[in-house]
Amino acid sequence: MNIGIIRERGAFDRRVALTPPVVRRLCSAGHTVWVETGAGDGAMYTDTEYLRAGAQIAYSPEEAIGRAELLAKIGRPTGAELNWCAPGVVLMAFYHMAVADRGLVETLAERSLTAIGCEVIQQEDGRLPVLAAISEIAGQMTVPIAAHLLRSSSGGRGILLGGTPGVPPARVVVLGAGVVGFAAARTAARSNARVIAFDRDPGKLRHMTEHAAAVETCLADEDAIGEAVAGADVVIGAILVAGKRTPHVVTRAMVEQMKKGSAVIDVAIDQGGCIETSRPTSIAEPTFAYKGVTHFCVPNFTADLGRSASVAVAQAMLPYVLTIAKHGVEGALEKCSELARGVYTLRGRRP
Repeated sequence: MNIGIIRERGAFDRRVALTPPVVRRLCSAGHTVWVETGAGDGAMYTDTEYLRAGAQIAYSPEEAIGRAELLAKIGRPTGAELNWCAPGVVLMAFYHMAVADRGLVETLAERSLTAIGCEVIQQEDGRLPVLAAISEIAGQMTVPIAAHLLRSSSGGRGILLGGTPGVPPARVVVLGAGVVGFAAARTAARSNARVIAFDRDPGKLRHMTEHAAAVETCLADEDAIGEAVAGADVVIGAILVAGKRTPHVVTRAMVEQMKKGSAVIDVAIDQGGCIETSRPTSIAEPTFAYKGVTHFCVPNFTADLGRSASVAVAQAMLPYVLTIAKHGVEGALEKCSELARGVYTLRGRRP
């Protein structure tokens, strides 16, 4: 099968969907990989490395897409990219359809394209393996971001995240104990912050307690969340409802009760955000203040860790790309129920 890789064109996105080691695996299996020149530059992968891995270099995105039967991306495809696709092409990407433009599905249908959402490829136990790979990075990233937002020069409360002898640490509230929440809570606790994590699933809280004993846990309840948020220095929103818009669990009124100089990091902004006062920001302008509370709400902020994020995503995507390349999309969906759960459109039709 011909597999295409193009440069991510989202603002400040330095990631690439497939890395040279993964391309080598695909080429060794007998497939042809077309890589747009410069596609890996943001992740510090050169065209020469892709050539050594067995890839072919395409000198425009249109050429790479035009040669592809399967296109691997991270960000959802643009209108121009969709128009360059031949009917029947398979596009793997993080679509986040719950907050995508309604015209996207219409274009996929008109072009008879197959769209597989990396964020909704789901195993029997409910785990989202490709999303989990990037979520672990996102969770860890929240802690240095929180430490920065708490600095006085950032408009924060001037608090050291982990405290020192005689100086109390910051209070960190984590909403959600899934992959992002667990990584965020554990990383914050290892920095000696005082951390409490909320979730509706006792099993996730039990996992948190077993593997991050320093984290206090609490079943999610509106009153308990409101009380914790009011006393927090940092609130991290890490709630995900697969394939759906994230519900608001922190209301505007709760935010208005927070201390001046405290911070909100809404990782759930990719699916609409779990904090009512959140709105999407960007890596160029990552924050805004509401009633003295700094909000960091950058969708896909792992784009700023181009190398690590690319390695994680590429490794997670590889088995699914190999399955499609070997069996074709229909055969792959029959053999792999995880992939079948990730299909938004199949040759333009909703499954």
